Amino acid sequence: MESPLLPAEPMLWSGWGDPARAAELPAPVRELLTELLGVRPPAAPAATFGEVRLPPAALPQAVLAALAAVTGEEHVRADDDARIRHTRGKSTPDLLLMRAGDASDAPDAVVLPGSHEEVVEVLRLCAEHRVAVVPFGGGTSVVGGLTPARRGYAGVVALDLGRLDRLRSVDPVSMTADLEPGLRAPQAERLLAGHGLTLGHFPQSYEYATLGGFAAARSSGQASAGYGRFDDMVVGMTVATPRGTLEIGRAPKSAAGPDLRQVFLGSEGAFGVITSLRLRVHRAPAVRAYEGWRFETFAAGTAALRRLAQEGAPPTVLRLSDETETMVGLAKPTDLGTPGGDSGCLVVAGFEGAPGDVAHRREHAAALLVEAGGVHLGPEPGEKWAQGRFSAPYLRDSLLAAGATVETLETACFWADLPRLYDAVRLALHGALGSPLVMCHISHVYATGASLYFTVVTAQTGDPLAQWAAAKRAAGEAIVGAGGTISHHHGVGRDHLEAYAAEIGDLGGEILRGIKERLDPAGILNPGVLIPVY
Repeated sequence: MESPLLPAEPMLWSGWGDPARAAELPAPVRELLTELLGVRPPAAPAATFGEVRLPPAALPQAVLAALAAVTGEEHVRADDDARIRHTRGKSTPDLLLMRAGDASDAPDAVVLPGSHEEVVEVLRLCAEHRVAVVPFGGGTSVVGGLTPARRGYAGVVALDLGRLDRLRSVDPVSMTADLEPGLRAPQAERLLAGHGLTLGHFPQSYEYATLGGFAAARSSGQASAGYGRFDDMVVGMTVATPRGTLEIGRAPKSAAGPDLRQVFLGSEGAFGVITSLRLRVHRAPAVRAYEGWRFETFAAGTAALRRLAQEGAPPTVLRLSDETETMVGLAKPTDLGTPGGDSGCLVVAGFEGAPGDVAHRREHAAALLVEAGGVHLGPEPGEKWAQGRFSAPYLRDSLLAAGATVETLETACFWADLPRLYDAVRLALHGALGSPLVMCHISHVYATGASLYFTVVTAQTGDPLAQWAAAKRAAGEAIVGAGGTISHHHGVGRDHLEAYAAEIGDLGGEILRGIKERLDPAGILNPGVLIPVY
């Protein structure tokens, strides 16, 4: 049976996810926002859907007709609902603009191809007519990855891949599965569960993000310590480009030149459109066990996580919240907005797999954590985190409505540089925002380093977009100066272009532009995203 044109329950157009799951701010949180940060309600209420200012569609009728001839008329939409719901992503600046009724970046049309061949033909037509194409999965980008440069183009279409939503095949011998990119993560997990399998990829965007988006942004899930990053899972792919089709990945590893998979992993739709993925899969775990540990300081907890990552058999999920995040309650999402939690720093350790394997890894981790000064808190903190692991974006919506600016940023570095990077980013945010609430956790660990994920809350000024832009710029400069990468898993988009250019250097930028020019000579694929401009 063919999927509907759009999901039965699309994401809230001006916020995150399902409106019915909006998180109400408890009274203690409202008092904390007022007394600690000086937050005041916004001067004007958020715009309603009917108040959104939508620019006239600019796409010529001849182009719309040509696209409809490829996909069918019902799969080319230019109505207000489709255009608004495909406007930008879900960063705080994106949401502030939508709450103000500003849909000036809306595409002129939404095109929903049903096959690889249709994608190839749509790209050919758009290149011929110089129409910009924004590949669109779940719409969860938080780095400006869905806002193309419009100048110089006849129009912009959002290429929604939601109809490419099949599990094409499973290879139980090689432990791989071929899936299409429009599958949302929960859909993919349900299909794989029918074969006793899982991807094990559970980022915070899990409920709405798609497999194609995971690959295009080099996503990393909350269980990355056990299952790996999404780019680790990709063993093959089919890519449509304006120049034609690429089939990549004949074997798990190869010495036949550079691995072309890496050209498209993290390419954010600027080089081509992924139309199928061959992914490594795992047996669905028989046992899942989550628990909490407490460390006196973030430094002590960091040292313990490093040992777990370097001495083998780490937990499947491993995350450490700093003192502020633990105190505020953000370390356990089901307690969001319940200040006054335990002092110290919370570690959540999750173990998934066969009973014997889980028992072995729990025993190994417990011995190491106790030796490093950890105090076992039992299963309750870990289970609470697992129950609410996808809830934090809903809290952001409530905070925005209350008059607070809340946003996240993330980075990664080698273990030796991590303390300096942590201090530098916090100092930069305080310097830019005055006295914000800055929380941080480590949520992805490797033998050589780890990521840092910051959450920032501050009172909105008269121009909250400019306020956050200044803070983001200061944090980016601090990240580059302290030796971190500008993004561990959110991607580059438009928001990180300047810092990304500094990270890869002039020659690196030339290489990316060379690839772009060869695969996309007309420059129609997501213009303005990923590729540094000097």
